[in-house]
Amino acid sequence: MPKKAESGESTADLLAYLFGPGNHDEHTDPHLVAAWTPDLPCPARTPDRMTLADLALLLDAPVDALRGPRPAEHVWHVSVRNEPDDRVLSDAEWATVAAEMVAAAGIAPHGDAQACRWVAVRHATDHIHLVATLARQDGRHPRIRGDIPNMHTAARAFETAWGLTPMSLLDRTARRAPVTGEREKAARRGLTESARESLQRTVREAAALAADDADFLTRLRDAGVRVREHHDENGALDGYAVALPGDRADHGTRPVWFSGRTLAYDLSLPRIRERFHPTIAPADLARAHTRIREAATLLTQAGRTEGAGDVAALGDLLVVAAATAPTPVRDQIRAAAAAFEQASRTPGTRTLHGTARAHFKASAQALEHAPRTARGGGAPAVLALLIALVEAVEAATAWHRAQHHDAQTRAAAQAAALLREAATLTSTPPPTRPTRTVPRTVRVTRAPSRDLAAVPPDTGAPLRTHSAPPPGPGTGRSR
Repeated sequence: MPKKAESGESTADLLAYLFGPGNHDEHTDPHLVAAWTPDLPCPARTPDRMTLADLALLLDAPVDALRGPRPAEHVWHVSVRNEPDDRVLSDAEWATVAAEMVAAAGIAPHGDAQACRWVAVRHATDHIHLVATLARQDGRHPRIRGDIPNMHTAARAFETAWGLTPMSLLDRTARRAPVTGEREKAARRGLTESARESLQRTVREAAALAADDADFLTRLRDAGVRVREHHDENGALDGYAVALPGDRADHGTRPVWFSGRTLAYDLSLPRIRERFHPTIAPADLARAHTRIREAATLLTQAGRTEGAGDVAALGDLLVVAAATAPTPVRDQIRAAAAAFEQASRTPGTRTLHGTARAHFKASAQALEHAPRTARGGGAPAVLALLIALVEAVEAATAWHRAQHHDAQTRAAAQAAALLREAATLTSTPPPTRPTRTVPRTVRVTRAPSRDLAAVPPDTGAPLRTHSAPPPGPGTGRSR
């Protein structure tokens, strides 16, 4: 399975890592299995003929020779890995895989003598690393758009021909996580999340509630996000980018901009426009509960394309519910919305006119006024909303299972568990303090038989135990 690793500016540093012992001495017998030119000496096995520094200079030569602007990150790095139960491939087989992968990616098409320079390094039995520099030997830039999807297609051919474990289909629904450098920058600034994660949430909340382009951009700016619009030759808006204030690059000389599509597959401007829905009045929270339950029933009966539009609208509803939730359950609902994010994206086409989708969108608009409404209704109103959301997410889980969407089924089930946890917290009354009926100067002793501890009612919702999050990768490079 091809996996894009962190790109970079230093070919020499990446080669030193790949040919080195690894972070935990996990690299064994590092060596070349293929390269852009046949019979290239291996720095590990023939150091008298080729050193790592020599190899880095050869790979970087086309980049250094560019007449135009040099790529900010000119090192392309992808790992290709087998499943643990697959047989061990020989170096010759891995060399065949490497050549096919760089051809599919657009790095070195078959028969192109002026393509990018690349090498394939093997330091484990189950995978190789592909390293290339992003400058062709004729002085032009390579065209590698869609490199990973194209490599996945090539990988499936090897799986069939060699009897390897087939990987899951590339459905473009996984969340785009921050890279190591983004996480490290957030840690240096004392932030709990990266700029990418903050912007993903802010843009998703604005998109879930916006009625048109102007409303969407206004909500972003009101949230404190920097916005850059892109217009076509006729002046029409055809794209946007956002930046978090204070997040800067190049020694603080410029903001770090993210286009919508680089934040998530469904945050491009065309996909955001699919979310727009006319405002429905009145925004009544009690009516929202009914709409959500009706939509849940309809979702269980939906076909493939209609259900895909329904679960997308349900994902927006959860985002709005998290943004408007009272403090005691906000973290749980926000975690549920994040978990459901992949379940809201389904491969294939979708329709945007289903009744369930309309109910979810109308309920999201009602929830925008939920903080004021919930204070009037108190915990019972919040609990009723959470129960309705649990029913809807469980309906989405069943729908995904029927469509054989394994990743989305798992994501929806996790979101349902988190919502049930929030419902448990909502239905547990806070401990009450005894009312003083005597002056403060009088010591009052409680009767031994009286127990003031509040006993939470049995709601039937399972309690969730929290475990420490797994540690993040140390280098951001695939091993």
